[in-house]
Amino acid sequence: MIEVICLGKIKEEYLKDLISDYTKRINKYLKLTVKELPDSQNILDEEASIIKALDNKSYKILLDINGKKLNSVELSNLIDKTFISYPKITFIIGGSDGVTDKIKSIVDYRLSFSDFTFPHGLFRGVLLEQIYRSLKIINHESYHK
Repeated sequence: MIEVICLGKIKEEYLKDLISDYTKRINKYLKLTVKELPDSQNILDEEASIIKALDNKSYKILLDINGKKLNSVELSNLIDKTFISYPKITFIIGGSDGVTDKIKSIVDYRLSFSDFTFPHGLFRGVLLEQIYRSLKIINHESYHK
């Protein structure tokens, strides 16, 4: 199972469509859930909300601009190897102000997609596309190139 924890709701229909499309594609391989937590002006409220949503049995990957950069094959290897020891992988997308040091200290891995800053909804779609790409690579199916 893969879970994505994120702050705020998507308002734009084209982004909802993108996210819905990749959610359906991913669910053909494994269960995907997206937890949309309330967006807050207070980063400590967001911290509490994220911590409450986390499952201790899950491998937690924080999307962090200062995290490790992987290519698509390396991400697929991380996902594949993680499922050997963990029943669930949780990706965490922080709010516009990032996340607290406490969140950074409790995750298992910090992953960066780029030094760029992305709009929240668009990034959620990009993350789901990369998860889907990883599952195609793991299953030796065409799509990656």
